[in-house]
Amino acid sequence: MKTNISNSKGFSLIEVVTTLAIMAILTGIASLSFSNLSPKYNLLRAVGEINSRLNYARYKSIFKAVKVRIRFNSTSYLIEKYNITQSIWESEPEVFLEGVNIQANNSPTFHPVGTVSNLASIYISNSWGKYKITIAISGRVKVTKT
Repeated sequence: MKTNISNSKGFSLIEVVTTLAIMAILTGIASLSFSNLSPKYNLLRAVGEINSRLNYARYKSIFKAVKVRIRFNSTSYLIEKYNITQSIWESEPEVFLEGVNIQANNSPTFHPVGTVSNLASIYISNSWGKYKITIAISGRVKVTKT
C-alpha cells in the first residue's frame, strides 16, 4: 500500500516574495509620513529647549546672585553670566538648533531679584509653524503659537 504524504513544511518562494514586496511598500509609505513630521518635532523641541533655558537663566541669576543674559542668533543661542570682579560677560558653549529659524528683538538680561531688563519677544519658526516666546518684566516666560 502506497500513501502519498506531502512533506510541505514552509512557504513557497512566491509567497515569501509577495510578502516582502507588500512590506516594502508599507515601509515606504510609513517613512514618507514620518519625514513630513520632522519639521514639527524640530520646532517643538526648539521651543521647549529655549523656554527651558530662559527659565534656567532666570533661576541661575537668582541663585548665583549675578546677571545672566541670553543672546540669540538665527539658528542658535548663547547664555552669558556677568563676572562682577572682571566686568566681563562669561559665556557657556553656544547651542545650535537644527531645522528652525530664531528671531529675537533683544537679548534678555535676568537680574538676581528675578526681574528682567531688555524685554524680549523671540520667534521660532520653520515650515511647520511659528511660536512666540515673550518675557515679562517680572521674568515670567510665556509661549504662544502664532
